[in-house]
Amino acid sequence: MARPYRYTPQMYAEYKSKGYWNSETPSDLWRRNAKDYPDKEAIVDSGTRLTWQQANQWIDRLSLGFLELGFKKDDLIVLQLPNSVELCLLRVAMERAGLLCLPVLRTWRHRDLGYALKQVDAAGIVIPRQFREFDYFQMVAELRPGLPELKQVFVTGDTVPPGAVSIRKMVETPLEKKYPIDFLKKTQFPAEEFSLILPTGGTTGFPKFVENPICAVMVRDRACVTNLKLNSADVIGALSPTSGGTNARAYFGAPMIGAKIAMLEHFTPKTALAFIEKEKITVTPLVPTQLAMMIREPDFENYDLTSLRLVLTMGAPLPYELAVEVEEKLGCPIVPNYGSIDCAAACTGSLQEVSELRLRTVGKPYGGAQVRLVDEEGREISPDRVSGEIQIRGPGASSGYFRDHEATRQAWTPDGWYKTGDLGTFAVNGDLAIVGRKKEVIIRGGQNIYPVEIENLLAAHPKILHVAVVKMPDDLMGEKACAYAVAKPGESLTFDELIAFLKEQGIAPYKWPERLETLEALPLGADGQKVLKMELEKDIAAKIQSNAKGI
Repeated sequence: MARPYRYTPQMYAEYKSKGYWNSETPSDLWRRNAKDYPDKEAIVDSGTRLTWQQANQWIDRLSLGFLELGFKKDDLIVLQLPNSVELCLLRVAMERAGLLCLPVLRTWRHRDLGYALKQVDAAGIVIPRQFREFDYFQMVAELRPGLPELKQVFVTGDTVPPGAVSIRKMVETPLEKKYPIDFLKKTQFPAEEFSLILPTGGTTGFPKFVENPICAVMVRDRACVTNLKLNSADVIGALSPTSGGTNARAYFGAPMIGAKIAMLEHFTPKTALAFIEKEKITVTPLVPTQLAMMIREPDFENYDLTSLRLVLTMGAPLPYELAVEVEEKLGCPIVPNYGSIDCAAACTGSLQEVSELRLRTVGKPYGGAQVRLVDEEGREISPDRVSGEIQIRGPGASSGYFRDHEATRQAWTPDGWYKTGDLGTFAVNGDLAIVGRKKEVIIRGGQNIYPVEIENLLAAHPKILHVAVVKMPDDLMGEKACAYAVAKPGESLTFDELIAFLKEQGIAPYKWPERLETLEALPLGADGQKVLKMELEKDIAAKIQSNAKGI
């Protein structure tokens, strides 16, 4: 059974008695909407448009198709698909059939995908035949000899090679006529269990896989829908390439209120702006990198974005100056969200908050979440302290890492607090502000430098498009700060210009970067959200070592 590892009987009793957890599931929402809004458009991508009734029929046929092929309760199927109608509905179909679902990034290749398929003993995988000139079927064929548990390969689209099962044929086959109307209600996962497993978006090594119990998923999205005043007239955009957290409002929030879901298969600034205009998207989650690229698109002014009423940001800190620029250009408020794939969302901003505070913090805990700051020994510290490590617990938190109890015990305290590794402070009104990452703090001669602080300032430099500040080794000081910057198109940046700008900001000299490296692009993780700072640290350390050797 897919019983959440970390959840205890006491947790179930507490969160049910407080009204956070109930028996409702995503499957129930899609059934309800098919009944209440049968002819209303439910979900679209570039090639498919379905009403709620049609979408629910797809889900039923996919669920029954998997069961007819011999898949059993708790078998696991990996989804490696671009944002699409299929990606969204397959996740619900897995839950309805009693199967575990692991959506992974479409940018994964042999190394990461092979590791995941083997680690979770995947019984099936759903892929496109090809996407953006990459042959997914060939990759899986090359991996398959080392995957004895892999029973079936499913392919979306019109071109399905021999040996694969067509998803399109599955949704065109009326299997529901063979079964009682309530058949799938008996196979679907109850809210106390998990169907969805998400890969961590870490910046080094192989991913871990996070259990997302249905009750936890539902409580955090119910709270988000309430906080943001989402309604059935909204169109929720899924524009990020991530397989998990960033698009959660589309996957789970939209069905709660019968709002339309709009899935963008491949993000570029132009495709995202055009998609917002075409589908009249009202609410969409985006990461800071996407926002920066969109508002600095040369043709930005040619797109009609007046449908937007708010944008959620998550995945990485959004520099204040960039946030102000985004609000001005998009003409709608920015609402920050804070959490992680490992633990899930914990804080969100409020539209009622004044913009200065809303854009400098990540808001307050919601959906029953608790947030505290602790010192190096794990002791809770007073909110008026300068900073501490952020820890999270609550009814929306994940239940740990799938089949990795030791990693779960290391990441959570015995009393249920998740150790984020982030450093934060509380504002006077109780909003949480992110200072940086514990592992990224630069200790220069005993003085702490928080890269996020410097990055937020440099993000406002008129010549800088993207910037990351990392530690570099120094024989005298131990560590110093190095800035890696990407200049805006047509611009060039010098070290003297960078320092002159920071002087104007009145920042302490010990915090100034003491070296500048310019790049055409910062290295990003496969999810396109996080800068791979470890790669930059290795790069600058190698350069310093080469210089020391006179190479």
